[in-house]
Amino acid sequence: MKKAIVIGATSGIGKSISEILILNGYAVGVTGRRLEILKSLKEKNTNKTFYCQMDVQELSSIETICDNLVNQLGGLDLIIISAGIGDENKSLDFTIENNVIKTNIQGFTCVADWAINHFKKQGQGHLVNISSIAGLTGNGEAPSYNATKAFQINYLEGLRLNAGKSGTNINVTDVRPGFVDTAMAKGDGLFWVAPVDKAAQQIFTSIKRKKKVVYITKRWRIIGFLLKIMPYSILRKL
Repeated sequence: MKKAIVIGATSGIGKSISEILILNGYAVGVTGRRLEILKSLKEKNTNKTFYCQMDVQELSSIETICDNLVNQLGGLDLIIISAGIGDENKSLDFTIENNVIKTNIQGFTCVADWAINHFKKQGQGHLVNISSIAGLTGNGEAPSYNATKAFQINYLEGLRLNAGKSGTNINVTDVRPGFVDTAMAKGDGLFWVAPVDKAAQQIFTSIKRKKKVVYITKRWRIIGFLLKIMPYSILRKL
């Protein structure tokens, strides 16, 4: 039986992908801030689910929690980081920006580094992170969200290069969703909004194929390409 950990499994994509993994025969360790949801996941799949409450902003506890889940699972093949936040902040309130940074950069980096180091020791493993197509451009309404997702995209590439030089069989997958029907989908003018179960299923398929970069849903690859070549004169009007 394969073993997986999902960081941020109490809502949205993280919760849905956890359920898909269990249905596909994985033993899954789930984390999140809401203990009651973690317990309900455990109750539904008693023999396949392990849980530990975690806030990724509490950096000092991350490694201990991850080690504990690996011990409960009896090993680790896959870790998915799906803990992320973002808020509109046109007024540039630093408290809001810093809160996003603590989760999307500091928490993400701590978990990702732990995962790569763990996989190096055992010689194999698969790290998956849910970044965002938002990381391909800046955003005047939510500056920290797009910027922190850009950090994740570049950091994952760095981890892939780092792991590749270690002589181990480590895969790193960067999942870049467009709009998915979760609490993270905020604002006006949303389009191509994917149901969360459809997004999670496409992510699972990409994990099995060990893709390096995947857009969710697939059509968002077109938007990703356009964002990379779009001139500032057009971008500022979006």
